[in-house]
Amino acid sequence: MLDQATRRWRAALFVFMLVAGVGMASWVARTPAVRDALGVSTGGMGVVLFGLSTGSMAGVLVSGPLVRRYGGRAVMWGGAAVLTAGLAVTAGGAQWSLAGGVFAGLALFGSGLGLAEVAVNIEGAAVEQRIGRPVLPVLHGCFSLGTVLGALLGLALTAVRFPVGAHLLAVAVLTAAATVWAVRAVPAGTGREAAEAAAGPRDRLAALRVWRDGRLVLIGMIVLVMAFTEGAANDWLPLLMVDGHGVSATAGSLTYTAFAVAMTVGRFAGGPFLERFGRAAVVRASAAVAAVGVALVVFSPSPLVAGAAVVLWGLGASLGFPVSISAAGDDPEGAAARVSAVATAGYLAFLVGPPSLGFLADHVGLRPTMGVVLGLLVVAALLAPALRPRGPRVAATAAAPRPDATTAAPVDDGAGRP
Repeated sequence: MLDQATRRWRAALFVFMLVAGVGMASWVARTPAVRDALGVSTGGMGVVLFGLSTGSMAGVLVSGPLVRRYGGRAVMWGGAAVLTAGLAVTAGGAQWSLAGGVFAGLALFGSGLGLAEVAVNIEGAAVEQRIGRPVLPVLHGCFSLGTVLGALLGLALTAVRFPVGAHLLAVAVLTAAATVWAVRAVPAGTGREAAEAAAGPRDRLAALRVWRDGRLVLIGMIVLVMAFTEGAANDWLPLLMVDGHGVSATAGSLTYTAFAVAMTVGRFAGGPFLERFGRAAVVRASAAVAAVGVALVVFSPSPLVAGAAVVLWGLGASLGFPVSISAAGDDPEGAAARVSAVATAGYLAFLVGPPSLGFLADHVGLRPTMGVVLGLLVVAALLAPALRPRGPRVAATAAAPRPDATTAAPVDDGAGRP
């Protein structure tokens, strides 16, 4: 039985990720309306969107050090405040047709999201260690569910021509209310153990020294591949279907929706498989499933087969990122620094990797370009054994720490339940 404080802690993280997903998808769904409101070209809109990318990268890069210094809850407070302000500023920019305002709002939103998501992953890994059961797949599933809900809401409000500024402002208010409740339920101090170690001159480079661990390097490579696989679909799937298979824009959007739903289902359904078969086997199978999906999208001449294959792509890509984060947090000593390092690598792959595919696609086309994703998935499958716990199995109930602790027994990766 979970104690009430731990149950609230876990629920708070789920709620936080859900509303973050709603906020992200609410913006994405209304980008055509924002472009029309600003009266900019596609190239001009690309400049505006650059605010989101730069803000996200900045937030991701500073989040880990801030968690080690101030703890996860403090960084979540800061991230929630910044991303909420970003939504409000974006709403104002769209309402008054100010491209600079939208750029600034997206930069704030991306910064807040980057700050908060790394902190939430550190908190999620701590909860997982506390209870001895998978938590991170469902945590990321909540974000995926939020994107589906936000996209559906955005489509509905677009259909009735609801003002985009009012829509985004309402989402900002919802985000503020939900995150205030959620962050208050998160215990203070998670992740600060690494900050204390980093206080001395010899340990100021602790964030980089964690990469001396060969196992962590392999885990980082897996998370890079799986984040790249997910990000490639997020950025290119609709266009891949339209340009590569000749379907309509509506069909391309529906195909992406199917991918998002598959991601959500995979993350919510993954827990029992992880407990039964272990992380290494599940991620190896996931990479294989995703590879089959990508191969069918790339090589099948049938748009129907390719459209159906994105379900395999989504299911296969769903667990790689959260399971890798979980594996990074196995060792109680320095868990926050290790989780932060792997999460940062994954989010940078989301932001930097998929756009790089565009440069290659200019020369060879989108369908052949996705062969890069296919090859990387083979690498991830080969590296999957690195996700096995290093130490012996320890019962989750043994020496259980207080709800505000940051360490506990590692999650079992064997065939039985922990």
